[in-house]
Amino acid sequence: MMSERGYPALVEPAPRLSAQQTLRAERQLALPGFGEQAQRRLAAARVLVVGAGGLGSASIPYLVGSGVGTIGIVDDDVVELSNLHRQVTHTTANLGKAKTASLAQAARALDPGVTINEHSLRLDSTNALQLFAGYDLVIDGSDNFPTRYLTNDAAQLSGIPLIWGSILQHHGQVSVAWHEHGPGYRDLFPVPPAPGTVPDCADGGVLPGLCGTIGSLLATEALKVITGIGEPLVGRVLIYDALAASTRSLEYSRDPSAPPVTGLIDYQLFCSGNLPQPEQLAPEDLAAALHSEHPPFLLDVRNLEEREELSLRGSHHLPLPQLEAAIDAGTELPPLPEQLVVYCARGPRALRAAQLLAGRGIRASYVPGGAPAVADLAPDLTEPVLHQQS
Repeated sequence: MMSERGYPALVEPAPRLSAQQTLRAERQLALPGFGEQAQRRLAAARVLVVGAGGLGSASIPYLVGSGVGTIGIVDDDVVELSNLHRQVTHTTANLGKAKTASLAQAARALDPGVTINEHSLRLDSTNALQLFAGYDLVIDGSDNFPTRYLTNDAAQLSGIPLIWGSILQHHGQVSVAWHEHGPGYRDLFPVPPAPGTVPDCADGGVLPGLCGTIGSLLATEALKVITGIGEPLVGRVLIYDALAASTRSLEYSRDPSAPPVTGLIDYQLFCSGNLPQPEQLAPEDLAAALHSEHPPFLLDVRNLEEREELSLRGSHHLPLPQLEAAIDAGTELPPLPEQLVVYCARGPRALRAAQLLAGRGIRASYVPGGAPAVADLAPDLTEPVLHQQS
């Protein structure tokens, strides 16, 4: 089965449905274009839900009810009284109980035949890949940016689709990051927001029914991806305004200048803002410095394909993924001076590289606008375009 845009069904169908599974899915099997094979795909599917709060507690009952065969729940929190106005699958009786256990209890009460795996832990770079390896698809209903970037990267490295959602006050967003077929979370949000600029639900509040709306959309997107029906939100983010009762869909695509995801990093550090803030060097100031008698040491952190199309004269090359890998592993860097200038295609990668270098005692400034901005001002500072041999 293929979706309307040609996305394949994610999961091979189970051999057969039991009489009880068939009876439970009776209204679903009657849907035009659905049928028994789609239901068997759901029965064979393994879905991991990250976050057992507002979005997880709303999406998991629909995953169970639809007939998804195996559901994993990841969370390290416990049920609190302030959760219950929006996390309505948890109950007053379960106050103080692990959210994974509370949700698992509700899921098993709905359908004892579904396999529920409780992962009562904090998802991080040390366990994500091992955990994701046991599932076909991940739903991210987390409430923080480090986990969102982690789930995107881990899903991409694991080769499985990610369905993510976010909520705040009376707005919600949903999208599908299926890297085999389209862009991911980092293409829409290349860098996390500065700490303190986006309030969380505790500070900003959240409309209760918004969790149900976005959570059910997450479950619906999962069903579409698993079975191959409809048109999943690949390359689109659905934005919902509960107060205006309106939705809009924003299309986005892969960022050709984005560095490849080659491994997992310290996401708390990445999103914390604790990294040093390097100085900016305006493109016109860099052009003037490069025309001087003592030009600065220039470091290009883009990938090789970008460099072959446009590079600045005399620059040295160290792709950001290689720099990150060396920093993470604590290995030696190539010989670099104590002061240098970093550039990329637009600025974010150079900023990240300058922050990492500062941690190694290297004073690095970066160029907003990157190589194109300098080339527009001073074409004589660019190297000739190199063409690879076929």
